Amino acid sequence: MPARTSRLQSHKTWLGAGAVLVLAAANAPAVLSFAQEQYHAYEIDTDDYKAERGHWDLMAMPARYQLNSIHAVLLRTGKVLLIAGSGNSVKQFEGGTFKSTLWDPAKNTFKKIDTPRDMFCAGHAQLPDGKVLIAGGTARYETLGGDVKRAGGAMLVKNEDPDQDRTFPKGTVFLSASGKTYRSQFPVHVPPAHKVISPTTGKATVTANEARVYVEAEQEGAGGITNTTEQYEIQGLHGEDDDNFYGIANKLGLDKKDFQGIRDAYEFDPATEKYTKVGSMSEARWYPTLLTLPDGKVLATSGLDDVGQVVPGKNEIYDPATRIWTKAPTHYFPTYPSLFLTTGGKVFYSGSNSGYGPADKGRAPGIWDLAANTFRAVSGLKDPDALETSGSVLLPPAQEQKVMVFGGGGVGESEKATARTAVIDLKAPHPAFRPGPDLPHPTRYLNTVLMPDDTVFTTGGSGDYRGRGRSDILAAQFYDPKANALRPAADPTVGRDYHTEALLLPDGRVAVFGSDPLYGDENNTKPGTFEQRVEVYTPPYLYRAHRPALGAGPHSAQRGESITFRTADTDRIRTARLIHPGSATHVTDFDQRSVALDVRRTSDTVTLTLPKDPALVPVGWHMIFVTDEQGTPSQAVWIEVR
Repeated sequence: MPARTSRLQSHKTWLGAGAVLVLAAANAPAVLSFAQEQYHAYEIDTDDYKAERGHWDLMAMPARYQLNSIHAVLLRTGKVLLIAGSGNSVKQFEGGTFKSTLWDPAKNTFKKIDTPRDMFCAGHAQLPDGKVLIAGGTARYETLGGDVKRAGGAMLVKNEDPDQDRTFPKGTVFLSASGKTYRSQFPVHVPPAHKVISPTTGKATVTANEARVYVEAEQEGAGGITNTTEQYEIQGLHGEDDDNFYGIANKLGLDKKDFQGIRDAYEFDPATEKYTKVGSMSEARWYPTLLTLPDGKVLATSGLDDVGQVVPGKNEIYDPATRIWTKAPTHYFPTYPSLFLTTGGKVFYSGSNSGYGPADKGRAPGIWDLAANTFRAVSGLKDPDALETSGSVLLPPAQEQKVMVFGGGGVGESEKATARTAVIDLKAPHPAFRPGPDLPHPTRYLNTVLMPDDTVFTTGGSGDYRGRGRSDILAAQFYDPKANALRPAADPTVGRDYHTEALLLPDGRVAVFGSDPLYGDENNTKPGTFEQRVEVYTPPYLYRAHRPALGAGPHSAQRGESITFRTADTDRIRTARLIHPGSATHVTDFDQRSVALDVRRTSDTVTLTLPKDPALVPVGWHMIFVTDEQGTPSQAVWIEVR
């Protein structure tokens, strides 16, 4: 760490020789602690400290706009869309209260956004036209085993009629031969049966079609349990319909019921600042990952389905042009898998994930070739059983094709946490993880943000599951990829663990939202409170005397094109980065990436050349930052890559 000026040292000497020694001599530990806190508050507000470690500020968000932020998305307008949905509140969910807030960091203004469905724990991705795709969300909250009042589970609704489909509304009654009755908790649409006519015999073969729906017993308690496979009559059907439509279910019990997802998808338009419903997914998804592909389409993977089970490898692709979904190659992942688009169009899975899935399935990191639908595992990762709730980023610049993993914990509610970091070079002949510098503490839920100066800013996290035992970590660091080293940043004042998001803003600051601790005390006896305060970090580079600036220039460009901006800072500009705006949730943000641009200068212009690779530069809106020899960035200029 570089030495600080004598002015800072003199302040330390003043306090140390004066107040601290006097208080120590008086043997007053409480007063001593207070004095140290007072000095720390003074020190972190000095110019020297800010220039070395940066500074945190709490934002004043009016109460009517506050929400339990679960998702944070930077829009092409520079505003931030904060989505809570029901915000992990059963009361809000049951009351149909779903929230979103739009924040303008430049003006510090706020706006409520009408939110049509519960987007709590959905997936999201930036689209080529600057809209944001939000897919999935919550159909039902989990119920722990001891709290389950009615037996329930998945029922297959069969259709043997090739000439008609049928939609059964929520509340449809299914009757077993033994007299037990169950009601569907959601509407269910059953397609027509498959009919094939033999070209040789002319005979028709009919194969039943089916759809799945979650049902619950009408009777409370153990009397509603069914432990055998049964066929169920659908109440209200007669004649041929009674024969053609029926239900089949295995065990319907009182065991724990997990969260259930929805199929709905929406686009949010930054221009109209409204949600618009688009085509629904074929699979319901809660905790899914959405990843933008080279052609601008979006891949959806994993999530909990409509009966609370991990989607068994059934992936799908959204086409923004048609607003409909089609089937994608199959591969199983645990929920919120960390996926990165690499050069050549392959997808890298770092192994990072959040929350749901068996410990022995889908956890190994590897390279997924979508075209061939093959998956090649990679090795070398220390603590491979501690990847859940770990952070992952495609290191800057993206041309290096290196992915880094930060911290993480054991599966589910495990107490295990690791300080391990690791880096993999995907351009190597045989890619494998190599150790990086250890974090200062074993950390879960560490948020990671790509910065314009090619560092990675990391902040927050906790040492235990959802901050148990008051284990939130009030620390932040910068990772320098060139030096493969961490250096400290100013400590945040707000603890952040589960349900936290962090975004790079167009002015070069970092905003941090949310946190959902399980408990509110060290002994884990009081329920936690969702953190609604927003804290903004100003990095050291913004405390330098002069920032470079880009003047007049184009608002759009093609891949491979050179674009020219006016500037009075040609002598100072050294690098340029094309940074894709982030969309963060659950320690995942696959939209953020930083791409190096070639730089040519004249006396009063700078010309920047974009790479041609569509897997390196997604179509859509990006921020351009230029930096000087010290890494001081400009204010971002927005540009649309077509």
